[in-house]
Amino acid sequence: MRKNEEITLRVTDLNNRGYGVGHLESAGSPDDGITVFVGGAVTGDLVRAKVIKVAKEYLVARTEEVIEPSPHRVEDSCPASGCGGCVSRGITYAHELERKRDYVKAAFCKAGLPDVAVEEVRTTGKISRYRNKAEYPVCRDQNGKIRAGFYAAATHRVVPITDCDLQPEVFGRIVRFLCEFCEKHDVSTYEEATGKGLLRHFYLRSTQKGEIMVCLVGNGKKLPGGEVLFGELQRAFPQVVSLYWNENSENTNVILGKNYRLLGGEPYLTDTLCGLQFQIAPGAFYQVNHDACELLYGVAKEKAGLTGEELLLDLYCGIGTIGLSMADCAKEVRGVEVVREAVDCANENARANGIANASFTVGDAGDPTEMLGQIDPEKMVVVIDPPRKGTTPELIRAIAGAKVGKVVYVSCNPDTLARDCAIFREQGYAIGAVTPVDLFPRTGHCESVVQLIRRDINS
Repeated sequence: MRKNEEITLRVTDLNNRGYGVGHLESAGSPDDGITVFVGGAVTGDLVRAKVIKVAKEYLVARTEEVIEPSPHRVEDSCPASGCGGCVSRGITYAHELERKRDYVKAAFCKAGLPDVAVEEVRTTGKISRYRNKAEYPVCRDQNGKIRAGFYAAATHRVVPITDCDLQPEVFGRIVRFLCEFCEKHDVSTYEEATGKGLLRHFYLRSTQKGEIMVCLVGNGKKLPGGEVLFGELQRAFPQVVSLYWNENSENTNVILGKNYRLLGGEPYLTDTLCGLQFQIAPGAFYQVNHDACELLYGVAKEKAGLTGEELLLDLYCGIGTIGLSMADCAKEVRGVEVVREAVDCANENARANGIANASFTVGDAGDPTEMLGQIDPEKMVVVIDPPRKGTTPELIRAIAGAKVGKVVYVSCNPDTLARDCAIFREQGYAIGAVTPVDLFPRTGHCESVVQLIRRDINS
């Protein structure tokens, strides 16, 4: 095959990046030929596609025509369609849930754990306007006007569309207001190629009550007009209760820098989750789907199986959401988190909710060796909720070396979860059924929770 050749292909699968998967026939069998990844196609489609990349073991193609549409196919009505974030918007939600369960199963098979059971995906059923956080890159359009929007798929080209079917509608209106304000105050925009210019991103968070935190990210210490922006924002949008400036002068794809300056309003948002009040600092981790997060933490609490006698060690604890949601069933909760700002929020959240049996400290959750050695392993349950890269082999070996009886692993990446579960098995742990939870409908991401039990406890 050569680039730009056209092929006709039956799509038999859909991967978690949103590409249809098919095979060019070889020796009369549709499954023996070279694998083709087809953009714009879904499971069951028959398509005419153009080859846009030729690799040794696969092809990448672009759908030119859907000859026979799949029964799983639906129309994508999002105004930001094509941004690359919602890889499942072209299929029914029922099929999306099937694909996510298959994705988790495949991750465990790839890690050498085909015997691990994967349950049906749990979901709230809500698939739009569920996000409480959004980031908008900023640029200048061809007319020199400041615009914000979303990156086009697999690029850093900004598509100037401010509404998204997953986010609160008011976010788009606030972003358009911010563009007009920055235009009026002659704020320059950042250019990746040169590293020059000031304004990089708008970053918004909201709560169940509808209160909103606005953060502008820039390549410098000060925003022109920043002293009057909060007042103007509040007059236009009374629900905005907090305004920050974030300094990010690094040549990086990471959105937020380390330094925050409050320009007006409250230093934190306060949200209700699992019946508790949580203070949320601008840089602190907080799940973006409130209702599904409550579902996720309920699954984790169920798998922890606390009786009131255990010490719960909450690693990668963030602002304390998981540990505090389980504190009523534990004798004591101790949390570890590397971000000091998040730890301060966690301890304040414990105090604000009257939870006296929980404390949180700054430390590397990937290596809490000293803390593990101080606790009776038979009275300890460890819960870990690491970033997408997963946890470390060193932590797993430390947990095993401390003879911890039960671990609850909450993961946002099935591949690293399966990889880490394989190490836990090597260290003597039995792997329970994996429960996927859909925190990110219409995207390719899926959270999962699994319980790990030391085998000698059951022997």
